[in-house]
Amino acid sequence: VTTYVEEIRIAVKANSGITSLNQLNGRKVATTTGTTSVQRLRQHEKATGVNFEEVFGKDHADSFLLLESGRADAFVMDGSILAGNIANAKNPNDYRIVGEVIGVEPIAIMMRKDDPSFKKAVDTSIIRMMKDGTLAKLWDKWFLQPIPPKNARVGLALSESTKQAWSNPNDRPAEDYQKK
Repeated sequence: VTTYVEEIRIAVKANSGITSLNQLNGRKVATTTGTTSVQRLRQHEKATGVNFEEVFGKDHADSFLLLESGRADAFVMDGSILAGNIANAKNPNDYRIVGEVIGVEPIAIMMRKDDPSFKKAVDTSIIRMMKDGTLAKLWDKWFLQPIPPKNARVGLALSESTKQAWSNPNDRPAEDYQKK
């Protein structure tokens, strides 16, 4: 069952004036090599005619460093990864997540295909947590409240897509979520 719906977003320096992907025409956009965000970024580029230069980090920390150091004007990635990097930055207030959702991806727990009784037990437990509010409380604890020891606050609100998935638990494929 889908436990979370990730949204691909844009992180920028707060003073950049950038508020949408369309404002990245002619600019450098960082993303992490080998991620689905690269595919979504290229799809958007082809669909809109916005032309930007891709710069790649070897991992998410490296991609954020490209933004932090000014070698990129934006970092496009999963919103939770962006929010986590911003929360752990030296000056988190220097960055913000802006613009439209570029893509969504359902996230679920990976398990063996050949054990339907185990899948049923896991799904039943997760669905119970969705319905009784446990997942919402965990979200609040880890994404909205200060996290020790540095008391960093990720500040990532629960997306409408995730709220919908929790209100109607399902195993729909990623393609169904792209038809937003």
